[in-house]
Amino acid sequence: MEDHSVPPLSNNQSPHSPPSSSSQLNLPSAMSRTSLALETLTPSRQIDRMINSNHSQSPSRTIYSDRFIPSRSGSNFALFDISPPANSPADGREDHSSAYAALLRTALFGPEAGVAAPVTPEKRSFAMSQPSRNIFRYKTETRRSMHSLSPFGFDDAVPGVHNSPVKAPRKVPRSPYKVLDAPALQDDFYLNLVDWSSHNVLAVGLGNCVYLWNACSSKVTKLCDLGIDDSVCSVGWAQRGTHLAVGTSNGKVQIWDASRCKKVRTMEGHRLRVGALAWSSSLLSSGSRDKSILLRDIRAQDDFVSKLSGHKSEVCGLKWSYDYRELASGGNDNRLFVWNQHSTQPVLKYCEHTAAVKAIAWSPHLHGLLASGGGTADRCIRFWNTTTNSHLSCMDTGSQVAFLALAVCNLVWSKNVNELVSTHGYSQNQIIVWRYPTMSKLATLTGHSYRVLYLAISPDGQTIVTGAGDETLRFWNVFPSPKSQNTDSEIGASSLGRTVIR
Repeated sequence: MEDHSVPPLSNNQSPHSPPSSSSQLNLPSAMSRTSLALETLTPSRQIDRMINSNHSQSPSRTIYSDRFIPSRSGSNFALFDISPPANSPADGREDHSSAYAALLRTALFGPEAGVAAPVTPEKRSFAMSQPSRNIFRYKTETRRSMHSLSPFGFDDAVPGVHNSPVKAPRKVPRSPYKVLDAPALQDDFYLNLVDWSSHNVLAVGLGNCVYLWNACSSKVTKLCDLGIDDSVCSVGWAQRGTHLAVGTSNGKVQIWDASRCKKVRTMEGHRLRVGALAWSSSLLSSGSRDKSILLRDIRAQDDFVSKLSGHKSEVCGLKWSYDYRELASGGNDNRLFVWNQHSTQPVLKYCEHTAAVKAIAWSPHLHGLLASGGGTADRCIRFWNTTTNSHLSCMDTGSQVAFLALAVCNLVWSKNVNELVSTHGYSQNQIIVWRYPTMSKLATLTGHSYRVLYLAISPDGQTIVTGAGDETLRFWNVFPSPKSQNTDSEIGASSLGRTVIR
């Protein structure tokens, strides 16, 4: 009688050998024993099999490697707390959370991603073979546009996400578009011999004469001649652009009607040369080597209505704030003072500079923001908040060029963008365009062979003119127009050349 509880032995087993591991398996009746083959692999054979495994892949089996390369064909949206997209509510209103979930789903799984159906073994190999565009990938399938600001890994438009082009850095021309010869332009740090009017007329003091250059017509006009016993130390236009103040070495201030080339009046009061002038409507302030500042109302009969005392040396810088409430003054005593119209003593005193303070500029963008620059021993640009009476920051311009001495000769703020220009002496006699408040350099302009002592800005705020002891005036396009700050200005492209201002 045959015992069915003992499985029959294989051909290579002897009756006395122990039963194999296969003999202990309970196999379903539908599976024959010949379909199950246990194979022992040697190390070399195992390597060969791994190498040749690509030739015998099962279409219903996923091959995993030791690197994590995610496949999102069977993603579980619940893992990201993203609910499947639902139909819009009957009332037509869209829930904010569902809109966010749809945007996040599109960002993570691609613009055509929806609810992933359960992936069967037959569909898995097809899904793995399709290129999956998601945020986890090891190489870029298509080159992304340089103007795309999308943080996602695909270039297709994402609903609700609007891409905007990247703003290209503004290019500042490195050479002047026009050069004027200015014979006898003095190389004196304490003078202010160049100013640009609101009527687009440039006034320049050359020796004992003042010349006017019309920027529209390039016409040169000789305004006045002080004679051999006097010389021009400062010029300053009134806001209306019709009258020009001229400070002289004899301590006098002359007012000229530029349209008629006629002197209106002469005002006295200073004992020494007048090197700084600043207008506030009909009020004219003048700074002198006699250490005083005089406030003059040109409508009044008196030569001056107030005298400001405080500086211990020559006053070489004067600037009114844009609201005409505060007057900033700098002197050869390394002091920066702020005055108002109701006091003869400074209301604010700043003593941080270690050299003469000639460079002064009020910001047209922020009330009470004042910039000042020191001479060779200081070489710093400092920023002050006169509203809170605080020192905001300091930029050592010398450290920007290998610790070379850089006297800050002049400063001017852009009217169109939050930037400013500084002019310097020694080293390369450069002109630097700064972005505020980071104080990062936009451009460094060179060309002058002497200290760049004089600086003025055009009425449209795009062009600056610089003057130096090399007896040249150079015109630079450094700022954008107020309407379009991204387009490169072409002003002066057809006016390259060199002419004489007198």
